[in-house]
Amino acid sequence: MSVKLEGIVSPAIDRLMAKEDDQHHKMTKYGLVIFASKRARQINDYYSSLQDGSLFNVVGPLVDATTEEKALTIAMREIDQDKLELHAATE
Repeated sequence: MSVKLEGIVSPAIDRLMAKEDDQHHKMTKYGLVIFASKRARQINDYYSSLQDGSLFNVVGPLVDATTEEKALTIAMREIDQDKLELHAATE
């Protein structure tokens, strides 16, 4: 019996860590967590807005997603497929 692993295993963490920001800095684990969690909150807001009927201020998933998928998994796939741009923090 073959079991397909999902979640943080797909996409692979090594591939996500190889991503760079607009200053060509490699992504750290901490940066990846912050970036993905912010995007996951936006995706959750989108699904909440669907129920309320107002979709003007939120952007839904940028990749094909099912209703069973968690927002963080969707966010990780968006990062993996280069659908999002990471900008370096400015002070």
